[in-house]
Amino acid sequence: MKQLSIIGLASMLWLSGTVAHADFRSDLLLAADPNFSDNYVRSHFLRLAKKPFNPGDKRSKALIIGDGHAQDFLNSVIENGLLPHYQIRTRHIPARCQPYLGPENPRSFIQPRDTAFCAGSDSLEQARTQVSQAKLVVLAADWKPWSARRLGTTIRNLKLQPGQKLVVLGRKYFGRINIHAYLRMPESRLHGLRNAVAPEQLAVNTILRNQVPAHSFVNQQQLICRPATSCPLFTDKLRLLSFDGTHLTQAGARYIGPLLFRSPVLGSL
Repeated sequence: MKQLSIIGLASMLWLSGTVAHADFRSDLLLAADPNFSDNYVRSHFLRLAKKPFNPGDKRSKALIIGDGHAQDFLNSVIENGLLPHYQIRTRHIPARCQPYLGPENPRSFIQPRDTAFCAGSDSLEQARTQVSQAKLVVLAADWKPWSARRLGTTIRNLKLQPGQKLVVLGRKYFGRINIHAYLRMPESRLHGLRNAVAPEQLAVNTILRNQVPAHSFVNQQQLICRPATSCPLFTDKLRLLSFDGTHLTQAGARYIGPLLFRSPVLGSL
């Protein structure tokens, strides 16, 4: 019913000519479809999840580990043809479970309702062998304060060798997305539309910056939003960046990939 109401509203506004062009409306309607948007975010990543590296492929090995943030990073890489000299594999660690490797029992931090779910999910412990095979290891997650504070411990326990490169992506957040409202707005307003970012989002990135070596940390929030305290919602061509405030649309992945690779950490790959 919600999707039908959005479609009906878009049709009405198209007839009245009060908002942006048809491509803009079509993009928003696709973003409003959770099946379409969720499938785009996950599909490439899950096809590569737990897949062994191909010994016949002479390219360097890259392993991307994490949740929807890791999926967004992979989509940004694919959409822009980045990391062409790497064969890429993935490991999915759900946001509810968090990438952590250390002496403390993660059950102490995970919500009780998620204990059984996380016990059956992938983990850094299970990924150890594949981590040791990779020249490039990327960690990206909807980091919680508890896992962010222990990331230094996690990195030490990964036992990466001098020839291996670690990249840690910080959290990103675009604020609350209101597709109904955007369909009613004129282009002139949409071009400059930004959402404020809650302080707790920025606080986690501060924790990460203190836990991760500077040559490994990528502050996505800063690179994408400029400044990090508020974020644009659309590209300069009026394509929506995120459909839910966290995960990227296809247009968002195309737009954000080059921004991330302007950082010295990723630009050197």
